[in-house]
Amino acid sequence: MSDLDDSALQELIAFACGLADGAGAAILPFFRAPIAVENKLAQAFDPVTEADRQAELVIRKLIEETYPAHRIQGEEFGAGGGSSEFCWYIDPIDGTRAFVTGSPMWGVLIGLHDGIAPVLGVMEQPFTGERFIGSRLGAFLWHGGRTQQLQTRPCADLAQAVVTTTHPDLFATTAERDAYLAVADQCLLNRYGGDCYAYAMLAHGLCDLVIESGLNSYDIQALIPIVRAAGGTITAWDGGPADQGGRVIAAGDSRIHAQACQLLGDRLSRADGRG
Repeated sequence: MSDLDDSALQELIAFACGLADGAGAAILPFFRAPIAVENKLAQAFDPVTEADRQAELVIRKLIEETYPAHRIQGEEFGAGGGSSEFCWYIDPIDGTRAFVTGSPMWGVLIGLHDGIAPVLGVMEQPFTGERFIGSRLGAFLWHGGRTQQLQTRPCADLAQAVVTTTHPDLFATTAERDAYLAVADQCLLNRYGGDCYAYAMLAHGLCDLVIESGLNSYDIQALIPIVRAAGGTITAWDGGPADQGGRVIAAGDSRIHAQACQLLGDRLSRADGRG
């Protein structure tokens, strides 16, 4: 396990913010401009653009120059770097579907794992100028020259909760989609289309639950410290660690986290014939 003191952590946070600056500069010329869109999958649509690739290359180059011993795991170019316990997880544009349709519901994800757990995360939205930062030092939104501390909101029961997922078609199985809908049916409001932005809004205290499946490690590593530092809970659906992706649930209040996990588990058990 690493032993980062506050000064070292602050240095890494500042570096991560510099990575976000570089990525944003690479991405913005492509946003809401004509751009070729490629599909990475044969049986479904998983878009990638030159903006994704250029942003990840910028981030990787800066890490390799500054922390050559650190490992790197990126969406577009895979594993690289050194052999340190520290590993940077990069999703250069989380929400590429939103990006290519001109919607601002996307972000640059930069997370650092110390070999035990994610220790810092940055979610950058270069178009709106918003930067969400999380670590044990707190969760913050930087925007328009101001810094705002983030705090999730209390919500004691699913009947008062706002729940969101990126899209029901993105659940890996019908059983997972139905499990999500069973939770959504108990909630006050159900919204689609958030990608990484939904987790930032949960940390901001503007929604209560985010439920997804089929995530990769680079989709979630940066978001875990932001949610947790804001007072939220983020785990796998079964309550285990979420840092490697898969089925992920984030909640602003531990009470509805428990309620939603129970519902999700019950529905999956029924689908498996165990309930």
